[in-house]
Amino acid sequence: MEHANDKSSNYKKNSLTLWGAVSMGTGVMIGAGIFALTGQVAELAREWFPLAFLVAGIVAGFSAYSYVKMANAYPSAGGIAMFLQKAYGKGTMTAACALLMYFSMVINESLVARTFGTYTLQLFDVGEHSWLVPALGVGLLAFAFMVNILGNKFIQTFSFFMAFIKIGGLVLLAAGGLYASGFTFESVSVAPSETSFSGFLGAVALGILAYKGFTTITNSGGEIKEPHKNVGRAIIISLAICIGLYLMVSLAVGANLSIEEIVKAKDYALAEASRPAFGQWGLWFTVGFAIIATVSGVIASVFAVSRMLAMLTDMKLVPHSHFGMPGSIQKHTLVYTIVIAMLLTIFFDLSRIASLGAIFYIIMDIAIHWGVLRHLREEVKANAAILITAIVLDVVILGAFLWVKAQSDMLVIWASLVGLVVIFAGERLFLRAKDDSNEHNKETS
Repeated sequence: MEHANDKSSNYKKNSLTLWGAVSMGTGVMIGAGIFALTGQVAELAREWFPLAFLVAGIVAGFSAYSYVKMANAYPSAGGIAMFLQKAYGKGTMTAACALLMYFSMVINESLVARTFGTYTLQLFDVGEHSWLVPALGVGLLAFAFMVNILGNKFIQTFSFFMAFIKIGGLVLLAAGGLYASGFTFESVSVAPSETSFSGFLGAVALGILAYKGFTTITNSGGEIKEPHKNVGRAIIISLAICIGLYLMVSLAVGANLSIEEIVKAKDYALAEASRPAFGQWGLWFTVGFAIIATVSGVIASVFAVSRMLAMLTDMKLVPHSHFGMPGSIQKHTLVYTIVIAMLLTIFFDLSRIASLGAIFYIIMDIAIHWGVLRHLREEVKANAAILITAIVLDVVILGAFLWVKAQSDMLVIWASLVGLVVIFAGERLFLRAKDDSNEHNKETS
């Protein structure tokens, strides 16, 4: 017979170092960011797409303020789920917003998985719409599941090693691309002729996805050494690294390709940008680092998001069934996470995956800032002006992004609305049924 604690979410305190947390954060950001989103951001912002990445980094910096303050005060393996509970209590708002974060991260994993497939196929004479793209993505997710089974120490070592390689590789790629272009910046040095202010803000909304990986650090707060100071440090270091790296790489891409060429190859823009500068060797080099970035990004993201869902399960905020599976709740939530990501990888393309993730994440982000402002500002010693600025930036950017999508792809809007209704209504019904059951049990006893 299994012991009761075999079904619990077994978190290991002090199992992650500061640099292990930084490598996880940068691993998720780089995997989802510069490889997956460069072409999509350029499609909306045109010649200003490097600026869109920079502005997105600034917005992410304001957003990170709430998470740093909360993480310093309440480090937890539940991360954002615990932050929401502190602000809103154990109710529908906490559960639904935490699930928005969960699904945005799972969406991010499917985005990175498809990016892995797309870049890998650049090594072969295969069309970009081949069934092999989702097939390779599903294979990557299966590999991520196996790695996560091995435990924290292996993941930390693997993530740190991968982060070191891909950051160094991308710096070399960007520096080489800028040098080969003669630092001309012709593609990004003029005012865009085919975009609007709302289009630029829509590009910023997608760019924010390239930085949201810092939230994976908060979801491992209970496992990081000296979490009251190291969670915040890891977030700040990760964001600083990625802002500098994204700006360098986007400038290099813009220096070697026209905007039309970037948009045409939007799902594999970095690989295409390496051809003029380095030829076939550059293509292989770029694809190699794309594979490293996406593999490590998915592994780090799965590690964090499965723990957040396990925390929500422990908090009795989401329904849970073992479905006959052995092992702990962490193992079960890991299975659920991988299965959902696989389904998204099979049935959605990169643009729609990114759009859904951006909408869910920004809504959840607004809820975090509002909760800190209204309920926890004095307790965590947060500055009201910074919190209000973060909320205003999120609202303006989300509104512009929804406007752009309403004109170009209403399916994204409808899918987002359906998802929001299902999550909030489902949580309301689940929590009400749980309360009724608890009340009935009390009356019976």
